Amino acid sequence: MADPFEVRMRFTSQLQHLNASVNSSQKAAHYALKYRDMDEDLHSCILEQLERNSMNNRANIMYFIEHLCDMAQRENHLNFVRMMQKDILMVVDAVAPSDGSGAANVKVVRRVLQGLQQKSILQPNTVTEIEDCLKERDTVAEHPALSPIDVTAQGEHPSNQTAFTKTNGVTRPDKRQIEQRIEEDRERHKRLRESIWAIGAEGDEEFERLWDEVSDIGEDDYIAAEEDAMERRQAIEVE
Repeated sequence: MADPFEVRMRFTSQLQHLNASVNSSQKAAHYALKYRDMDEDLHSCILEQLERNSMNNRANIMYFIEHLCDMAQRENHLNFVRMMQKDILMVVDAVAPSDGSGAANVKVVRRVLQGLQQKSILQPNTVTEIEDCLKERDTVAEHPALSPIDVTAQGEHPSNQTAFTKTNGVTRPDKRQIEQRIEEDRERHKRLRESIWAIGAEGDEEFERLWDEVSDIGEDDYIAAEEDAMERRQAIEVE
């Protein structure tokens, strides 16, 4: 049997090093499910890391949660799903706090909530209630780099220092975190575009979609076909 302390430490490390790639989230999710007998401890580990890490990392953990719940549901280990359903408000408050420090994460939270709803992990009314709370938190630009800096809050910091604190007590991310967030968002948007244009191996999904978009044949279609056939016959006779 694996040492619980070692499992927790390795899982914590994986959460701390999550990035925008799907592989990193899937790897951490597989690890959690591998040690599903420690699910409660691993769940508490997720909540702890949401409280302790940067806003960028919290966004990555939010995406990871969707992967974990999806895999757990498919493998019929629903404890992870139930615990996340119970603590989803705590998760949202950590990823996009009401003090405005996580305003750049509001869109992340919305996307993940929509994904969890589509997978029937969260109920529509739960998502609606959370969405009402998020409206008040979406108050600044998408990227923290675009949020205004209060010059009076810089105090005695040197001009070349990269971290500032606003007058309302919200800490602004440093330059490295801003660049990392922009790059990770760019990677996610790229994957999103790829998924939109993705076609199944057999092409059946594309065929079914186009078939559904085509209207049923009506009398006007038959009349138009007869007129086209008549025009072709007349063109042949002229030749």
